[in-house]
Amino acid sequence: QVELVESGGGLVQTGGSLKLSCAASGRTFSNYIMGWVRQAPGKEREFVAAISYSGGSTYYSDSVKGRFTISRDNAKNTVYLQMNNLKPEDTAVYGCVADLHLITITSMRWEGVDYWGKGTLVTVSS
Repeated sequence: QVELVESGGGLVQTGGSLKLSCAASGRTFSNYIMGWVRQAPGKEREFVAAISYSGGSTYYSDSVKGRFTISRDNAKNTVYLQMNNLKPEDTAVYGCVADLHLITITSMRWEGVDYWGKGTLVTVSS
């Protein structure tokens, strides 16, 4: 079992920045692909970013590429999402996910994702 706890959400103005953290406990953190997903009010859940086991490879949705950066610290069992140049359309609940396989996350096969955090709300005001 892996428990994921997100933090760092809040209210920010357009163009501002936030850094989300997701702390993992339980099974070996480095065995899992880690990712961030989000769900805006009234919209479908969508993939945001993912990072490989060692952190050497990262993947982003087109909507956040160039603005968001995912990273991980396996010694601290933590994955981060640095969000810059935030836009009102980035407003959503951001959740942390863990899975043994990258494609499960990047292909948004949500029913197959191994572990989920409860999420943290990010609100971007215009």
